[in-house]
Amino acid sequence: MSRLIVNADDFGLTAGVNRAIVELAAAGAVTSATLMARAEATAGAIAAARSSPSLGVGCHVVLVDGEPVLPPAQIPTLIAPGTGRFHPTLGAFLARLFMGRIRAAEIEAEAAAQIALLQSSGLALTHIDTHKHVHLFPAVLRPLVRTARAAGIRAIRNPFEPAWCVRATPRAPRLRSFQVRLTRRFEPAFLRILKQHEFATTGGTLGVLATGTLDAAALPALLQRLPAGTWELVTHPGYNDADLARVRTRLRAARQHELNALHSLGRIAGIEYISFASLNRLPRIQKQD
Repeated sequence: MSRLIVNADDFGLTAGVNRAIVELAAAGAVTSATLMARAEATAGAIAAARSSPSLGVGCHVVLVDGEPVLPPAQIPTLIAPGTGRFHPTLGAFLARLFMGRIRAAEIEAEAAAQIALLQSSGLALTHIDTHKHVHLFPAVLRPLVRTARAAGIRAIRNPFEPAWCVRATPRAPRLRSFQVRLTRRFEPAFLRILKQHEFATTGGTLGVLATGTLDAAALPALLQRLPAGTWELVTHPGYNDADLARVRTRLRAARQHELNALHSLGRIAGIEYISFASLNRLPRIQKQD
């Protein structure tokens, strides 16, 4: 049996992203979305989530390239000096993380604030993941799972792309392919930490390598190779409109391509489509390639 969670990231980024996700949820093309607690269209995303009962909603924890929920003075190691915002690039965040200059207590506090903000709106969060997949690093993952567990959340994205999926994504840029392969060295530690904290996850995430190139040709070719197990497909649909043009993102035209691809795909026979809410009802998920 192949099970698939189709998750749309960046819920709340813009009104056009929200509209795309709601349309796809209504069509059954996405089963899950992760919502940003402090973004331009967060309020609209919360309202849309309340009116979309079939859509599982998690917290898209943002620790880089965004605005915090907590006052910047409470989380100084996460904030770019003089900006009141998180460090603008993944490289800047990781440089500080690996030098030991980001405090785990601040990650925990900010993640708790983001989760609490969404839960206080009445949303029953199914899981967490992170902007830019920063929770693949143990120094970020440990405080995140402590926070999520305290908030009653016991499922998280497995951000590592399985080897079969990497091989099935030939159009990916070489640098991104190298990065995806390199970060897989953190997967054993990731799975150990989740086991210690009794967290549910999938066998891996599809589409990390294909981000930016996932279109109407690439998407069905990828899913037709889906093996047995439980997997997540990460997507970034949205309308490429004036609101998106004002947002710092490398995914402008790509969001529209992914929206079109998901609309045209339909559901593939032999795949059971689920959300993260189903994970705790399944047998323990093992690493699969």
